[in-house]
Amino acid sequence: MKVVFDTNVLVSAFATEGVCSKLLGRARRRQFQLITAPFILKELEAVLLKKLSATKGETRQVLRILAEAISALVQPAQPVSGICRDPDDDPILFCAIAASADYLVTGDSDLLELREFRGTRIVSPRDFELLLED
Repeated sequence: MKVVFDTNVLVSAFATEGVCSKLLGRARRRQFQLITAPFILKELEAVLLKKLSATKGETRQVLRILAEAISALVQPAQPVSGICRDPDDDPILFCAIAASADYLVTGDSDLLELREFRGTRIVSPRDFELLLED
């Protein structure tokens, strides 16, 4: 199963010990294929440094841990626009398409309201965890 995590899920995985960190652990154990894109990694790094005041060393450590979980990087080639209520969320949709993802896991309500986009189910971290428990 191919899965894309939105940046907010990755931030939560490292900022708190909850369902997102549990999902990251599952990705590290290869219970599913975590696929991401360079822009997501850059956004994660920016959030860690600027909003969470992580040091450069802490940020590098986060990226190393994340690298253990990632199965593949995709390079979305075509822009998608006008799909989501918040246009800033459109790139994550195209990442899911480029990855041929089965699931896009996000906490973003603008994305969650779509529920599905071109064959990719859009679910919350909690709902994705429940799918894995079955």
